[in-house]
Amino acid sequence: MNLILNIVGLLGLPGGGEWIIIALVILILFGGRKIPELMKGLGSGIKEFKKATKDDQIKSEDNKINEPKK
Repeated sequence: MNLILNIVGLLGLPGGGEWIIIALVILILFGGRKIPELMKGLGSGIKEFKKATKDDQIKSEDNKINEPKK
C-alpha cells in the first residue's frame, strides 16, 4: 500500500489538461459510437458489483444472527 502511495506522490495525480488529453486519446482509440457502449458496460458492471457486495453483507449479518451462542 505504501508503494502505491509513494508512486502517486512521486508522479502526482493528473490535472485538468492531462484529463483532456486522456479523453481525446480514448475518443481517438474507440471512436464516438463505441464510448457510450463502453460506459454502459462499465455502469452495469459496477451495479452488479455493488449488488453482490450488498448481498454478501446481508448473508454475513444473517449468519451472525443465526449463529448459536457458546
